[in-house]
Amino acid sequence: MDIYQKLAILSDSAKYDVSCSSSGAQLNFQKGMIGCNHQSGICHTFTEDGRCVSLLKVLLTNFCIYDCSYCINRQSNDKKRAMFSPRELADLTINFYKRNYIEGLFLSSGIFESEDKTMGLLIKALEILRFEYRFNGYVHLKLIPGASRELIARACQLATRVSSNLELPSAKSLKLLAPQKTQKSLMLPLKEARDITLEKRDKPIPMSTQLIIGATPESDFDILKLSSNLYQKALLKRVYYSAYIPANDDKNLPSVQSAPPTLREHRLYQADWLLRFYGFGYDEILQKRKNLDLDFDPKTIWALDHMELFPLEINHADKNLLIRIPGIGIRGAQKIIKARRYGILRYEELKNLGISLKRAKYFITIGGRYYGDKVYYPEDIKRALLQPVKKRLYQPSLFDSYIPAATGEL
Repeated sequence: MDIYQKLAILSDSAKYDVSCSSSGAQLNFQKGMIGCNHQSGICHTFTEDGRCVSLLKVLLTNFCIYDCSYCINRQSNDKKRAMFSPRELADLTINFYKRNYIEGLFLSSGIFESEDKTMGLLIKALEILRFEYRFNGYVHLKLIPGASRELIARACQLATRVSSNLELPSAKSLKLLAPQKTQKSLMLPLKEARDITLEKRDKPIPMSTQLIIGATPESDFDILKLSSNLYQKALLKRVYYSAYIPANDDKNLPSVQSAPPTLREHRLYQADWLLRFYGFGYDEILQKRKNLDLDFDPKTIWALDHMELFPLEINHADKNLLIRIPGIGIRGAQKIIKARRYGILRYEELKNLGISLKRAKYFITIGGRYYGDKVYYPEDIKRALLQPVKKRLYQPSLFDSYIPAATGEL
């Protein structure tokens, strides 16, 4: 098996791990043309400053001693197996980097023979990259639960970011679907990485985890409570939520024919954003229900549940309340506060600031006037928000003479 055959197998085996914000693209490559590259294992992630970067996302091996019911790489699955040597993996990474295919590496692995042996092989690959090839780029490394503290410490020295997937939201579900794992063992690498790096720096190394959504019966309340606790303990920079994709036929799993709960995943990401940046508590987001509403985003539902606070006068509300208004984010609130220094804000001025008034208008007054189409009660607001947006007729302009076959509608 050559290195590209291994790459095809091991990049495909890595696709279910979403904790690098990956997204794929289908391109029609033609041999010999500029820009032609090998698409296996190339994914995209977004940096804190908003840049989109390409990563090589791959497993060291898809051999695994574990037999987790939900995992495509479980020991009992009859599938093609492959394994890179540390040298092959380092060579592949540096060659892709030199060709400008990638800007970094996302490296995980199945458990080969033992946890320490697998962690040692991952570390060896990074040592070749860092010291032999002097690669100083981004490396996201999956920590192996059960590996020794010394190996975890070495991994934190070599990686830019580390993670350890908790997989399922409760110990009960892990016992059912992954009896070889425990929540404590999956959490331990994160605690060790935090403590080890805090001994040597002011902040712990950035860490993340992944939770599978929809494979087990936990509610959104349970999931957000777990995420909130992990953030408060400074164990994680981010939790990733992965809609369960039926890959195995197992009596304890949802049907293979069932669709992944992608909308639920989306709502959990929105709620997670409220936890991390808007000052919401998980019990505020889900104060009156166990699961997030699929028709409306969690901030809109929270506002509808607290209509005693609304409508707020946009010219007087403080920042902590402004950011809780549906349609107004943190940047929008900052723009409003800055613009208020120069005078009273009106409806058109808010539009010019880029504020989404489609939702916000039902929860605010502007200069004492309510613009919510005489709709105020929660059920009426829900119906109004669910109405389809009318198509705006295309307005011809001088530029149209340069556009062949203008459609006439936007």
